[in-house]
Amino acid sequence: MIFGKIDFLNLLPFHVFIKRYARTLRFHQILHYHRGVPSALNRDFAMRRIDAAFISSITAKNCRHFGVGIVAQKEVLSVLSLPSNTLKKDADSATSNRLSQILGTDGEVLIGDKALRYYYGGGEHSDLGGLWHEKTGLPFVFALLCTHEHPDELKRLSRAFVKTKIRIPYYILNEAARKSGLTPKQITHYLTYISYRVGEKEKKGLKRFVKEAKERNLSPSLREIRYR
Repeated sequence: MIFGKIDFLNLLPFHVFIKRYARTLRFHQILHYHRGVPSALNRDFAMRRIDAAFISSITAKNCRHFGVGIVAQKEVLSVLSLPSNTLKKDADSATSNRLSQILGTDGEVLIGDKALRYYYGGGEHSDLGGLWHEKTGLPFVFALLCTHEHPDELKRLSRAFVKTKIRIPYYILNEAARKSGLTPKQITHYLTYISYRVGEKEKKGLKRFVKEAKERNLSPSLREIRYR
């Protein structure tokens, strides 16, 4: 299985889990990683260059998944709109750019670890996850763990992940801090804002987002995903 890997901090608990999971079930013998930012992995998944990955929710329509995603119940801290006279998209993103348009935030979209550095640096911003919750009262699903191949294995993995309490070893936390430019305390704080189970309320939020994107003609076509 070729698994698309996003090295953002919001997936640090999943990477810790899958490393242990793969060893336990000898899954590591068929598991290979392909790294990229969300927008690049969306294209690779659409072109079937990878078998499974966390795919941006705006491009994950009809993908096979088993109730695991990247979710913000309210604020998210890592998806921000910065003050700007015009909308500036983040090239790494797909869903967050559309969310900003739906929310009408005419600013610069900033996602991922660079957004966290900006947040903890105290920069002026609007939190797009928080704005979505204010607008709808619903969580926001930024991505879904999708697959083309090995659905039975991914189903078992997904169910095990949401049932497991993940403890990040301190040496891994320190390494993540070194790479991201944040402190272990900041990373631990940030991860309290992220959840992974996509239940009924999360599905309702996702459905609302997809509907609003479609109504505003903001849903990307397969051709756009492949070639932009």
